[in-house]
Amino acid sequence: MHSHSHDDDSSTRIGWAFFLNVGFTIIEFIGGVLTNSTAIMADAVHDLGDSLSIGLAWVLAKLGKKPASNSFSYGYKRLSLLGSLINGIVLIAGSSWVLYQSIPRLFNPEMPVTEGMLALSIFGIAVNGFAAFKLSKGKTLNEKVLNWHLLEDVLGWVAVFIVSVVLMFVEWPILDPILAIGFTLFILVNVVRNIGSTLKIFLQGVPDKDLAEKIEATLRNISEIKNFHHLHLWSLDGESHVLTVHIELAVGFSLEDQRNLKRQLSEALAEFDLSHTTVEFELEEEPCRDEMTQSDEHAEAQS
Repeated sequence: MHSHSHDDDSSTRIGWAFFLNVGFTIIEFIGGVLTNSTAIMADAVHDLGDSLSIGLAWVLAKLGKKPASNSFSYGYKRLSLLGSLINGIVLIAGSSWVLYQSIPRLFNPEMPVTEGMLALSIFGIAVNGFAAFKLSKGKTLNEKVLNWHLLEDVLGWVAVFIVSVVLMFVEWPILDPILAIGFTLFILVNVVRNIGSTLKIFLQGVPDKDLAEKIEATLRNISEIKNFHHLHLWSLDGESHVLTVHIELAVGFSLEDQRNLKRQLSEALAEFDLSHTTVEFELEEEPCRDEMTQSDEHAEAQS
């Protein structure tokens, strides 16, 4: 009951942040046009990306809780990766458009409406600050990641505020496109990094090399294990990891010894909080089924 209430609280907080961000993003795009500011348009694209991140996290978190089925035996957690890719593509497209608008202004800068920039920046600090405050009460990893996005937005609007104040006293219109390009390049670097991480998980790469090394060291420290191979560590969504391994046992390992080893393995691997673990025992001199299959496939390919 407590867990269900916690999930509802988390969903409510993310919902609040989503609607605040979407509403303000619309205001930003309108404000960017009215103030003739590329910096505000750049921040609007940034906020659009955050709105997508929050919205997709909100919807996919609900869908991801659906139980596993015959069609999706591991469940639906990988939907969050799909959301991450969609978000990245939208941000790259939006950022490219901002650069297309901003770079020519470096050579022909236009003075923005500084009063409008100032008002929007104060509003932006307030809205994003309130959304970040709401999510700061959350304990889930999802909320913590989204909270960092919103804090980045607050810092972005502080930069717009400072530039708008400077422009009210000094006519340096080039500051506006410089700020816009700076925002956009910052977004693109982070987006490319996130897409790279997402694709690695999609391709079932090892999600964390340190974690893999710790698991290997844990298995080596169990004296009953003679050797192990075919150790595979991959992730459903970047947080829920899956481990499979073949463990070689010495001759004379009784059924009771195997039960005890299973219990020992369960206790040893518990600290890694793995979502799915599959362990196959192989007695000494027993051929590995996977290696036999691979040898047969290789022989067929050769013939």
